Amino acid sequence: MAEHRQLQRAALLDAARSLLTEGGMDALTFPALAARTGLARSSVYEYFRSRAHVVEQLCEADFPLWAAEIEAGMAVCDSALSRLEAYVRGQLVLAGDPRHRAIVALSALELDEAARTRIRTAHAGLVGLVIEALGELGHQEPRLTAALLQGAVETAVKRSEGRSAEEREQIADAAVALALHGLAGPTFTVAATTAAECSGNSRA
Repeated sequence: MAEHRQLQRAALLDAARSLLTEGGMDALTFPALAARTGLARSSVYEYFRSRAHVVEQLCEADFPLWAAEIEAGMAVCDSALSRLEAYVRGQLVLAGDPRHRAIVALSALELDEAARTRIRTAHAGLVGLVIEALGELGHQEPRLTAALLQGAVETAVKRSEGRSAEEREQIADAAVALALHGLAGPTFTVAATTAAECSGNSRA
């Protein structure tokens, strides 16, 4: 019985992912989940208390996987600068995934502070890698700089919403140039230079 419930819960989460990919936030409803999985609507409530609970479970399942994907991209880079580029580009690639966008938007609207704290914890390991890279580059305040970098990335993510693939790539290049060289240094030529140092970075 316990195994059946686990399989059914996994099927419901898969259905939720599909609905978010296809229709965004508005598509994730209990009637839609019931229809996708062949369950009665009342049965869906046996697994999730509310739509916010579905979103929380998706976040707890998927955010660590997304973080691990970005971390893996950073791990194959052989310099601090290339690791920072992989961090920026990895988040912007995820931002292009409609399911990721929908989950992030729903989490901001529907999750309580305790749930948001658990999500931030999943992201903390990535931030630690950024702080380490910034330390290698000689930043005197690596934690503060990491927070400022994340702010720039989040701005780039918002700027990328609804854009074409070409426009998203331009925004990613601009974000990388800003992250690595600030406002006064070289601009887009930096992307090709650091990407070459990152053998597994196919997104550069």
